[in-house]
Amino acid sequence: MPSLLHRLIARAPQRLQRDSLELELEDGRRIDVQRVRDPRARRLKLSVDERGARLTLPVRASLVSGDRFLHEHRGWLASQLDRYRVPEDAAAVLVAGVTAALPLRGRSVPLHWHGGRYIRIGLEGDGVHLQHPERASDAALRRALRGFYEAEARADIGRWLPAYLPGLPRAPRQLRLKVMSSQWGSLAPDGSLALDLALVLARPSAFEYVLVHELCHLLQANHSPAFWREVEQRFPRWRDERTYFHAEGRRLKASLRALLSG
Repeated sequence: MPSLLHRLIARAPQRLQRDSLELELEDGRRIDVQRVRDPRARRLKLSVDERGARLTLPVRASLVSGDRFLHEHRGWLASQLDRYRVPEDAAAVLVAGVTAALPLRGRSVPLHWHGGRYIRIGLEGDGVHLQHPERASDAALRRALRGFYEAEARADIGRWLPAYLPGLPRAPRQLRLKVMSSQWGSLAPDGSLALDLALVLARPSAFEYVLVHELCHLLQANHSPAFWREVEQRFPRWRDERTYFHAEGRRLKASLRALLSG
């Protein structure tokens, strides 16, 4: 009975609360800011990625204090939004019979459309060939494209990974491909490896570097000098690839998001 009573009177877990507000920047631009009240937050936090601006508030913070915080950081917010602005040359959305090329492995690959009874997409000789019924929905085509990119990414990983496993204490527990906002990869404490699907759009050497980077966290769970020595030993050109991501990273992520989101 006491345990039942405890469950009945226990406070329900608090959840994220979301809304948005409009903010005028110092240069006159008006933007929408996502406002999130997070029970786990300990302080006001302003963040920006390619999806826009986000203000996180602790449960006890007032909306007035959040508004004041936003106004105090309008200059910083404008500079960060410029940094994450979607490049003009980002890929267009996927349109049946119209989209003529797809980004893949650092190149623009011709896309050929064909009629058929079901959706099938694959690499063949002169480019990517996409077969689809006339009434296939845009969402179904995007799902097929995502599956294609995931298959190509796993094929690349399958070629590279065996060469690096002998020098590691263990293999990754599992590998997931995700659409990430800012990161290119991560390694969980249980050894699960996650990589950004946009990596398959990058030049192959850059993709391989990120894989090596995350694998080295199996040896050093930090970014200490010892960690970078492990990376250097396995991938001496890592600095070139980091520079590449600084120059091309936002375009790659924006291209993938445009193609898969419509």
